Amino acid sequence: MAWLYAEYIADELLRTGQLIPPGTLEFRAGREALALTVYLSDSTDELSGVGVISQLDEWLSLTAYGHPWEQWVRECFAARAERGDGGPDLELATASWRWLESTELLATDLAGTGVEPGPATRGEAPLACGNGDGPGPGPAERADPVDENARVWLPAWQLGLPLGHLSVHLF
Repeated sequence: MAWLYAEYIADELLRTGQLIPPGTLEFRAGREALALTVYLSDSTDELSGVGVISQLDEWLSLTAYGHPWEQWVRECFAARAERGDGGPDLELATASWRWLESTELLATDLAGTGVEPGPATRGEAPLACGNGDGPGPGPAERADPVDENARVWLPAWQLGLPLGHLSVHLF
């Protein structure tokens, strides 16, 4: 039940933010990324109405630009597996993470990475979005403005995470 509640919270936050139309792949990416953040940040699996409001700042921090969210997700899954936490909630969360990793969305190259299209479809690891820990210049190193016509294929979580962050911020 904890996963379904996390997904409901994420869905409501995204709908309230009105950043992207529901029913799109981008909306789903935002909902899944935010639901994972909500679910994995709750170690008790007992989210409540009051608890949700008190965790907004934590979710903002976890989804902020530059936070190693992907690594955090992997560590949380590993910790839950080590503790023996399982059940249907963890299975649903794991399925969501697999979808976020394996699905690629064509998006504007806001990070200026110049990543070639489709790295995951060729069996390669997804490239970072130029946040200083991967290929491509980071935002501070890039002197030229962002070309909004440049498109790259990104794992769904890399597009969904900023949408989730903005939705929490707008709430």
